[in-house]
Amino acid sequence: MAEDIKDLIEKIQQEGVKAAEDKAKEIEGQAKRQAEEIVKKAKAEAEKLISAANEQIAKAQESSQVSLKQAGRDLMLSLKKEISDMLDRLIISSAKEALKPQELIKIIASLIKNYNEKDQENIIIVLNKSDLEKLEEGLFSELGREAKKGITLKGQDDILTGFMISFDAGKSHFDFTDRALADYITRHLKPKLKEILE
Repeated sequence: MAEDIKDLIEKIQQEGVKAAEDKAKEIEGQAKRQAEEIVKKAKAEAEKLISAANEQIAKAQESSQVSLKQAGRDLMLSLKKEISDMLDRLIISSAKEALKPQELIKIIASLIKNYNEKDQENIIIVLNKSDLEKLEEGLFSELGREAKKGITLKGQDDILTGFMISFDAGKSHFDFTDRALADYITRHLKPKLKEILE
């Protein structure tokens, strides 16, 4: 019995994680394409700025050469930071776009339907309060009215979009909020972005 529950939990975790990974890969692909375009534009701008700085260095005295080199390094650091910040904003924006209420209904319904535990009294879904109102009717319509008895929906102000779901009355949860997904994507994109910039 315990082994069946363990297998069931592993299956739910795998399916939930797979759905989130698929969505994350889609978001990551969009973010990569947009990040490459940003990097391309930033490189062109950096090349113009570096070219201008090099002309000034050639004309300046030794003391001004040192100052301009320092300014060039500061510019590149600032540029790298701006690109990194733009990538963060882009990822959050893409995650918000991908986690609209209709998509959330599909994802949550899929997770719950694939949760084969007989006792579904302990499912807690936490999401943004405004999404909660939009989602409640659609989700229970998708799952069937009978499922309403075993599922608790809660609103939480610090969740902008996405959701957290617990199958054990809140003892543990899976985090599919925009911030958690953005952190996951960022961890994978930032090293690649750093390679491109260097």
